[in-house]
Amino acid sequence: MSYDKNMVSINDLIPLSKNVWEIPRKFRQDMQVPVRVFSTREMLEQVMDDRSLEQAVNVATLPGLVSHVAVMPDMHQGYGFPIGGVAAMRMTDGVISPGGIGYDINCGVRLLASNIELGAARHLIDSLATRLNQVCPSGVGSKGSVLLTNKELDSVLNEGSHWTFKNGYANKSDLEKTEENGRMDLAIPGNVSRRAKQRGISQLGSVGAGNHFIELDVIDEIFDEKAAQVMGLRPGCLVVQIHCGSRGLGHQVCSDYVMDFQSAMSKYGIQLPDRELACAPLDSQEGKAYLGAMAAAANFAFANRQVLAHACRQAFDEVFVGDFKDRHLRQVYDLAHNMGKIETHLVGGRAQKTCVHRKGATRAFGPGNPDIPQDYQQIGQPVLVPGSMGTCSWVLTGTTASMDISFGSCCHGAGRLMSRSRAKKLVQGGQLIKELNAKGIKIQAGSLSGLAEEAPLAYKDVDTVVETVVNLNIARKVARLLPVAVIKG
Repeated sequence: MSYDKNMVSINDLIPLSKNVWEIPRKFRQDMQVPVRVFSTREMLEQVMDDRSLEQAVNVATLPGLVSHVAVMPDMHQGYGFPIGGVAAMRMTDGVISPGGIGYDINCGVRLLASNIELGAARHLIDSLATRLNQVCPSGVGSKGSVLLTNKELDSVLNEGSHWTFKNGYANKSDLEKTEENGRMDLAIPGNVSRRAKQRGISQLGSVGAGNHFIELDVIDEIFDEKAAQVMGLRPGCLVVQIHCGSRGLGHQVCSDYVMDFQSAMSKYGIQLPDRELACAPLDSQEGKAYLGAMAAAANFAFANRQVLAHACRQAFDEVFVGDFKDRHLRQVYDLAHNMGKIETHLVGGRAQKTCVHRKGATRAFGPGNPDIPQDYQQIGQPVLVPGSMGTCSWVLTGTTASMDISFGSCCHGAGRLMSRSRAKKLVQGGQLIKELNAKGIKIQAGSLSGLAEEAPLAYKDVDTVVETVVNLNIARKVARLLPVAVIKG
């Protein structure tokens, strides 16, 4: 079964309320549920040239879906699923799709906060950026700072951040303020292929390339004093964002199971409009095998960001020694935006156990939810929304309303506006460095072409994306961050 690329027009979307649009189930006969799109009209018009809405309609054909497919305002075309897509499947008759989680399993963001004011540390920013670049390896194929044996790698895949705690890279608060406490219990290291392990064994403690980064920011403005105080965010102080995932290991896990699922679909009589949606029943041998491998890759990513956080702390200690007594970087939160999670949601007034696929979307649970840290029970889960290089980023909190609107999910960033190839044609990396330096933003980059791919003009306006989810009461504003230095591969 195939469909024309530009099958969905803006006129096919029915406005339900301000910035909520629906592609109804009757739009196409094979849809199981409608598609709900959270977006301004302007941002909708921006994605009409890619396949993100068509992909969302294709997702709506998967077996076992509940309620609706949700699409965040930072949506853009992905592999099978649109990036920014959220879909919940019943555990009884639903499926798991690697394309709904992504190749970079548990790609996510970690935020570390300090009490060091930018004004007092400005003379040391160049040195800090250089040191962060040295201790946080980045770039295509980059090797990490931690050497692992095969046995140790299996321990990382099984224990996640808990392995880093045992080995001196983490403290107890780090684990408490990481999604899932830094460990997915479903992990089965034996379900990860030898090739995947070969790709990952040398990469623990590395950033990678693409849109991944280490970013030094300053807290520009506080919008929720109580939440900011609970998180330890103070205006004018430096914070660090870490954005990366499971590196080559996670990519190989996805590749392996996409191939396995191609044959599994015929075995289970599953027919789909796009082979990139390859899936298997959640209760099947193949589905359970992928869940175990995905969780293991997710644990690798949690450990990877934890080792990088340890390296950032070392850089702060080395550069700021003698100038600042309080140099500690406190963990605010670490959350995933490419993950499949087993969660219970109310659907039609009934509690249903589901597997929620979030691809380019973060969890955004509200106050009182037992799955968020005790420290954040009164304010809700921190939601981290990085902007594009050279623009602001946001710290938000999740809401109880998000559970009804988006399966407890929120946007994960600004979202691409143009392809990498087009960005490279329009932007020169060297000129971009000059422009960002003129704005007071230091850049450490290993590849000028890679830098051009991530130019601000290649992304949507993150402020508009955030305003959209805030106006829908999916999340609330806490703080705005401005970049000071960016480290990229």
